[in-house]
Amino acid sequence: MNVVLFGPPGAGKGTQAKELSKHYDIPHISTGDILRANVAEGTDLGKKAAEYMNKGELVPDEVLIGIIKNRIAEPDCKSGYLLDGYPRTVPQADALSDILKDINMPLEVVLNIAVPDEELVIRLAGRYSCKCGESYHIKFNPPKEAGICDVCGKELYQRDDDKEEVIRQRLVSYKRNTQPLIDYYEKAGLLVNIEGAGEIDEVFGQIINVLDQYK
Repeated sequence: MNVVLFGPPGAGKGTQAKELSKHYDIPHISTGDILRANVAEGTDLGKKAAEYMNKGELVPDEVLIGIIKNRIAEPDCKSGYLLDGYPRTVPQADALSDILKDINMPLEVVLNIAVPDEELVIRLAGRYSCKCGESYHIKFNPPKEAGICDVCGKELYQRDDDKEEVIRQRLVSYKRNTQPLIDYYEKAGLLVNIEGAGEIDEVFGQIINVLDQYK
């Protein structure tokens, strides 16, 4: 099965992708990961990407799509792939469609994990960390003593991108950028919305019920 996975920050997309990859024995292809791998390995496309990354610029679509094409053409993708982090724009979706047709591995389904904004804020704004590496959540995994790490006894802190005002800005940006893609894939008849507000196992069960149709 050939799948694209969408989901806003805090939707649990990474967790679900990891479990789906194991369940169906298909690779989870994160564009960020394969981009960094190509740069580290010094591939031709990786060298081109590094030129832009080293200047703090976005990697052009033609470079990124070439890296994705090469990755999906690898042997471990013969039974399918789970693409995460791409496409991000409608032109990228068009380019992806073209290259997938070229290698005869077109998308079969696009999953969109949908979670209400307030639930996402609760999930993300409740996260706290410790310099020792431990992490907590004030609702789901609280420390024994408020604000203090169970392991080392040091004071916990909240990352700037986990503060409520920043989270809400991130969600606005995500919707603005992703809605055209949701519309694009819905029009193409590929989109399936997944209710992501439940427990991890419940969401996983919903996804399995959908993807089993494409085995």
